[in-house]
This record gives sequence, C-alpha cells and structure tokens, in this order.
Amino acid sequence: MSDAALPPPLIPGLPGLGRQPVLVTGGTGTIGSQVVLELLQSQIPARVLTRLAKPSTTEGLVYVEGDLITGAGLQDAVSQVQAVIHCASDASRGREVDIDGTRRLTEAMARWAPDARLVHVSIVGCWDNPLPYYRIKAESETVVTASDRPHVIARATQVHELVAKLVGAHLGPLGVGMRGLRFAPCDSRWLATQLVDLALDEKLPVEPVEFAGPEVLSARELAVLTAHVRGRTAPRLLRLPRVGGVLRGLSEGSNLPGPTARRGGRSYVQWLAEQG
Repeated sequence: MSDAALPPPLIPGLPGLGRQPVLVTGGTGTIGSQVVLELLQSQIPARVLTRLAKPSTTEGLVYVEGDLITGAGLQDAVSQVQAVIHCASDASRGREVDIDGTRRLTEAMARWAPDARLVHVSIVGCWDNPLPYYRIKAESETVVTASDRPHVIARATQVHELVAKLVGAHLGPLGVGMRGLRFAPCDSRWLATQLVDLALDEKLPVEPVEFAGPEVLSARELAVLTAHVRGRTAPRLLRLPRVGGVLRGLSEGSNLPGPTARRGGRSYVQWLAEQG
C-alpha cells in the first residue's frame, strides 16, 4: 500500500493513532501473518484473533483471545474495527471453522460492528472442483453473501509456500504428478497488500475478486525449479491417471485464474531463491 493511499493522521507525528483497527483472523498463518505485517507497515492498527492471546511487543499490534468454533471473544475482537480480513481456515475442521466459524463471525459483526467491511479469503476454483476442502470454501462464501454484511470475496490461487510443499514432496528419487496439472503460484506477501487495500476501500467490489501469480507452470516445471534451487536432483514423476472428478477437474485447470484475475507479485522462482 502506498503512502499516498493512507488517510491523514489524526495527530501529527503519530500516524497510526486514532485509526480504527483492522481485525485479522488466522493472523498467525501463512497469508494472515503477511496481512498483519502489511497493516503495520501501512501504519494501520492490527488486531489478531487467536485462541491463545499473548502480550504484544509490537506497536500497533494487539492479540485478542477468542475462538471461531465456540464464538468466545468475538465481541472484543470485532468491536470498533473498520474491517475484518478473514484468513482463518482449517482443512481438517472445515465445517467447524470455515462454515460455522464464518457464520459466527458475521453474526458478531452484525451485532457489534455493523459498518465494518469483511474481506473473505477463499480459493480460485472452489466452485468448480469436488475436492472436499474446496466445497467447504464454496459453502463458506455462501455464508458470507447471505450475511448481508458489507463484504468482498477474495479468491486466491495456491500461495508459493503451499506449492513448494506439494511439488517438493517425494519419496526417494520418485515424485507423484498428474498429467495436465498446472499452478499459478501466488506470492503471499503481494496478496497481503491486495487484501489490505480491499479492506480499506470504502467502495467494495460487488463481484468476487481473483488473485494469482504472474505465471502458470506445470507441476513438473515447478518440481524441477524447486529441486534446482534447493540443490537437489529433480525427482522422476510417476503420473497419476485423471480418474474421478477431483483429479479430472484439477487436470483441466479448475485451480487456475480466469481472464479478469489480478496478477502480480514475485514469481515462484524469485520467491524460492529468496528463501535461502
């Protein structure tokens, strides 16, 4: 976020003082932690919902103890915020966190922060693939749209950190791939800047917004790049057949961004090289 886009300080010399905070759920995760950093760098007070609150030594950062599953602490978390960036998600407890937890969050906003904007982080292609976690994300979108909160749905492709785990996993000299599988890896740091800009925009887009990295690469290309940068021998891929709706959907590009997606950030190899 550029300095020119920042609202003027209420007290000269203290640019963050007086601004309403932005709440981040999932603020310790891959995307959420980058969102928190972007807020602080933009001099916007950041409030993080966490199940185990701890004192913050960082100016402008406050941890609020709460739980989306039980609803505990949500009043304190959402009170007087200008926006919520909802990054929290759990593939193993999707219904409890992503669906029911999102519903509790929107209900808390309706009661204690009715004017706050909600940026709901979702996945590109969640409506086009029967993968169980994708279906959970699609249903969580429905919860948001039905809540009547000022909101925008931000769908992102797989972030670099996740892609590196997927293509870097192999057993000895062998890796597992699927013919036709491609990714448009997204830079989580760049994505965070886009999410913060959405949260601070008083005129939210009506339609969901897609975010993706600058390039589309095959799983094989990504595996070779990952092995090369990490000084390893590229694994020989065992090809999986495109059997079943999940694998067929992925092989046909259901996880890839559409033509109107916002593209940017570091390429996968640039990000990988910076990891050391």
